[in-house]
Amino acid sequence: MSLPPLSAALMGANSFATRGRRRAILAATLLGALAALGQAPVGAWPLSVIAFAGILGLLRAAPHPRRAALIGWAAGLGYFLAALAWIVEPFLVDVARHGWMAPFALGFMAAGLALFWGGAGWLAHRAGGTALALIAAFTLAEALRGRIFTGFPWAQPGHIWVDTPLLQLAAFGGALSLTAATILLALLIWQALLGNRWALATALLVQAALLVAPSPQGPRSDEAPIVRLIQPNAAQHEKWKPEMIPVFFRRQLGFTGAPPQGNRRAPSLIVWPETAIPDLLNYATDILNVIGDIAGEATVVLGAQRIEGMRLYNSLAVLGADGALAHVYDKHHLVPFGEYVPFGDLLGRVGISGLAARTGNGYSAGPGPELIDLGPLGLALPLICYEGVFPRNISGAPARADLLLLITNDAWFGELSGPYQHLAQARLRAAEQGLPMIRVANTGVSAMIDARGAIVGALPLGKAGYADVPLPPPLPPTLYARMGDLPILLLLALGLGGAWATRRQRRPVSD
Repeated sequence: MSLPPLSAALMGANSFATRGRRRAILAATLLGALAALGQAPVGAWPLSVIAFAGILGLLRAAPHPRRAALIGWAAGLGYFLAALAWIVEPFLVDVARHGWMAPFALGFMAAGLALFWGGAGWLAHRAGGTALALIAAFTLAEALRGRIFTGFPWAQPGHIWVDTPLLQLAAFGGALSLTAATILLALLIWQALLGNRWALATALLVQAALLVAPSPQGPRSDEAPIVRLIQPNAAQHEKWKPEMIPVFFRRQLGFTGAPPQGNRRAPSLIVWPETAIPDLLNYATDILNVIGDIAGEATVVLGAQRIEGMRLYNSLAVLGADGALAHVYDKHHLVPFGEYVPFGDLLGRVGISGLAARTGNGYSAGPGPELIDLGPLGLALPLICYEGVFPRNISGAPARADLLLLITNDAWFGELSGPYQHLAQARLRAAEQGLPMIRVANTGVSAMIDARGAIVGALPLGKAGYADVPLPPPLPPTLYARMGDLPILLLLALGLGGAWATRRQRRPVSD
């Protein structure tokens, strides 16, 4: 009896790990790129899990830890090259000046992030290459990737489940629990390919359940306040052109003053995207008064830049009914090299001032997470763009919010995959915390997300418009909201320690 073509291909990849280093690296790279297809917007999570099964099979067949490290790095290289292809988009806004940097930026980032998977492969092999060792090593590597050098937890393996019922697992163990589930399911598939009938039955049952089960949605309320999402769709290469600035501003004013959609009540809150007004907030009194007049009794939240001395801030402003500033929040988790140069202020102290934020080069960071009072809507935790990628930016708030409020400008990410992956992470944050999220993006996707991570209203990518959507209520605090990543990190550390101890009892480790 012959194996099906896909099974035969994966089993062939397994033999590469023992027969030749080059073949193993090539197979791992290709499987890594295939695994990235589970990320948004493709969402081919069954294909992704099968590819991860092949990668884990290669690692388990590696003859020594150094080979396992190479296989893990190669798999990560293929994965991050495919999953993060959108990284080139910011360099294409001004192709003449920055286009040449695009392939280097993607290549170096993918190669650097792949080191985490290389380390996981090495560590798992040293710990015996068991299922427990692989799950713990790869999930801990992803936890480290989300922390070191300010962190970059984008396109984690667990993100492939955001559009499935398995997203609800995030309420208990966050994104790391979803990554651990990915590795576990991939190992079951690999064991099934090796002839383990129990593993085959379990893998098929789980995948069938995920394919047919509906995704849960949070509670609704007929009396919920209405929120208006404003999406001007200002392409990044046009956003700051003098002749286009008034066009986009008037577009947002028109959406703000438009009548309620359908049979909706008038909005209680109107939200504009990141850097939505053309003037610095310090000198925008006339603009804010115009916005306040058009908004009427509604509160307005908008993105703006402001200056304080020599420091520039990326800010979120709350306007009262009269257009007066009620609150200003400064973004605190900045994008390295995109919004500031790491160690720029330190270098400025020794005379290299061209990189220092304090001398007006790049943004300066705000003091940290804070809450803003939106009256009948409750307490909101503001997030600006990149801040929504990090769970710790929510857990670090001074108290539990009633809702999450994220404004962003995803025009930098193009229209291929970046905006959709950013949206998926917003849904994950909502499900982790059991809180609804208002997400407004310059070019989209603007969305109202309920407390289970489901989208209940949205504006499509690349379209100008507005949407009036009821604000879903919050759920009680989730286990993840109470304890964060600590429980799963402890379990993973204990699992890896147990695998290592068992390995040492069996035989000495050698390279």
